[in-house]
Amino acid sequence: MTRTVDTVRGEMDVDALGTVLMHEHVFVLSEELRLNYPEYWDEDERVADAVDKLRALKERGVDTIVDPTVLGLGRDLARVRRVNDQVDINIVAATGLYTYGDLPFFLHHQGPGTTFGGDEPMVEMFTRDIEEGIADTCVRAAFLKCAIQDELTPGVERVMRAVAQTHLRTGAPITVHTNPHCGNGLIAQRVLREEGVDLRQVVVGHSGDSSDLDHLVALMEAGSFIGMDRFGLDLLLPFEERVDTVAELCRRGYVDQLVLAQDASCYIDWFPVEAKEAAAPNWHFTHVHDDVLPALRDRGVTEAQITTMLQSNPRRYFTRP
Repeated sequence: MTRTVDTVRGEMDVDALGTVLMHEHVFVLSEELRLNYPEYWDEDERVADAVDKLRALKERGVDTIVDPTVLGLGRDLARVRRVNDQVDINIVAATGLYTYGDLPFFLHHQGPGTTFGGDEPMVEMFTRDIEEGIADTCVRAAFLKCAIQDELTPGVERVMRAVAQTHLRTGAPITVHTNPHCGNGLIAQRVLREEGVDLRQVVVGHSGDSSDLDHLVALMEAGSFIGMDRFGLDLLLPFEERVDTVAELCRRGYVDQLVLAQDASCYIDWFPVEAKEAAAPNWHFTHVHDDVLPALRDRGVTEAQITTMLQSNPRRYFTRP
């Protein structure tokens, strides 16, 4: 059993992770647009802003964020490391590929079932990120990320199977972006199970966008953790329903399979800043500690249960068999 985890600042014991938010981003960027239209980006300003936001998070008692920013979301570990050098927080990096449909053209004509066939390049790419490091940063990814939003397209399935095969090769756990309103967490579990993945090493992300207890229980009964990880996105599910759902699952005895986060970012270029803040004013890094945890306590969730969700469950997730 392996009880160490790689972070941007190096390898550490899982017991040193402390209080963990299991799904947060430092930056989510459209890198090709940023490179070609630099007027939309101020590197120094954005890095300084990220440092301030992560320092505020540290002041709330958070020790670690798990950052599932992968290919397709503008991953740049050199930039993240520049931020991390200025704030005392652990950042756990990921590998994988984020798509709701097609693959990048780089992968269209190579790999299984393509024009030129051959082995799956993504397995080698993801494995190298985990075992050797990402690009030239020496930062090793500690987990894998894939996504399914609406349906299991050929591209989505290919990524998911590549993630599963890399997991079997490396032991790195998996997080899946899902849309619980489509019930596709169950589809992701099926595909991963077909590849031989132990679903106890999987977080079914964004499950907290739903209050459908039957669906959430089905995901957990299959073995997975579920991510109650979009607190603050009240336009997708209101705050009270999100908190009530977590409290009820704790009451039913599922606390050992719940992880918490906001899916927030220091900066995301998908939305105009002012419009994002107006539409989702609570979608920021300190919402869980400022608002969610007090509301859970008011509903009878115990300190021991909160510690389980924020500390014990992340440690188990990153402990490799």
